Amino acid sequence: MPLTDDQKRERIARRIAQELRDGFYVNLGIGMPTLVANYIPRGIEVVLQSENGMLGVGPYPLESEIDADLINAGKETVTELPGTSYFSSADSFGMIRGGHVDLTVLGALQVDEKGNLANWAIPGKKLKGMGGAMDLVAGAKRVFIAMEHATRDNQPKILKKCSLPLTGVEVVNHIVTELALIDVTPSGLLLRELAPDTTIEHVQSLTEPKLLLPPNGPRPMPT
Repeated sequence: MPLTDDQKRERIARRIAQELRDGFYVNLGIGMPTLVANYIPRGIEVVLQSENGMLGVGPYPLESEIDADLINAGKETVTELPGTSYFSSADSFGMIRGGHVDLTVLGALQVDEKGNLANWAIPGKKLKGMGGAMDLVAGAKRVFIAMEHATRDNQPKILKKCSLPLTGVEVVNHIVTELALIDVTPSGLLLRELAPDTTIEHVQSLTEPKLLLPPNGPRPMPT
């Protein structure tokens, strides 16, 4: 039975959360990436940064805990953890641009085999703004993309060359979809992990560039 949209998002977020390490400073982009916070492994302490000027973002609040002044970059209400600090947007982007974010998770419209990313504009459609993505892909130490593998009509989102306006050039390190974990390497896209309910052939059929395979084949992707 095909996965529901919620199941796809949960699988992607859960897998990326396993890449977090104790002490990491992490920025989660708007949309699906924010779900990663729900699956941070036990015993791991990470500090979530929001580019609107908050360090120490907590989980989403219960109805009784909502404070309209506490929001993340996506204007969602959040909570604060002990030790949370607040600062100006200028200081926040100084942190990002200064290379102090260990890992960022962003959504994508397109990614290509060189690690180029397009995630902020579709020509002809109304723009809400690019947000902090351009700074994050330039300043974060590692960039993870969280997205569904293909479009609604089964067209590839992982391309030989992006056709939409770029957010960053050769900035993506890893792509995580509901079907696979793919590493961006100098030689091309390496299919490191494969979901248990798909095949290499199926993933390749939904991926425009030719995928490289590890010597012993891709590992099963934890779900």
